[in-house]
Amino acid sequence: MSCPMQHKGPLNDAVAPLEWLLGTWESAEPGEGTFPTIKPFHYTETLHFTHVGQPVINFMFNAFHIETKKPLHRESGFIRMKPGTNHVAFINAQNTGLVDIEEGELTDNQLNLESCALSRISFAKDPHVQKISRVFCLQPDGKLEQTVSMATLNQPLTQHLHVTYQRTS
Repeated sequence: MSCPMQHKGPLNDAVAPLEWLLGTWESAEPGEGTFPTIKPFHYTETLHFTHVGQPVINFMFNAFHIETKKPLHRESGFIRMKPGTNHVAFINAQNTGLVDIEEGELTDNQLNLESCALSRISFAKDPHVQKISRVFCLQPDGKLEQTVSMATLNQPLTQHLHVTYQRTS
């Protein structure tokens, strides 16, 4: 699936420290999903980080079943930076009906985020997610690593997803 928004014009200075995220990334190997209440699983994922010259990075994530290639989880949104700081906001809508804002710090080529606001559709499946933390880290070999942890009503903050990507464009 291609990303509908391509890079247009120069990158806005407000998000220049995030330039290392830009492009399309494909899982280099199957991602691993675990959580105490579900059976462990593997998946593939494509990430698109783009810009159109505004002071935001646009993103779209698409995960697929490892064997059937059936679409699974999808996320899209925006990444903003507080001008003059390393403070980052990750504004995210998910196809599960969860919308969250994660905030955190950018240090070199690592982005550490934690949810500060969560909202969901009224008929979201229980148990409801109560907290999300996410780390993006650009490895020395040029691969991008993402680790996502979550807490629900009945589980403490626990690693849920881990995947490594290669840039494809």
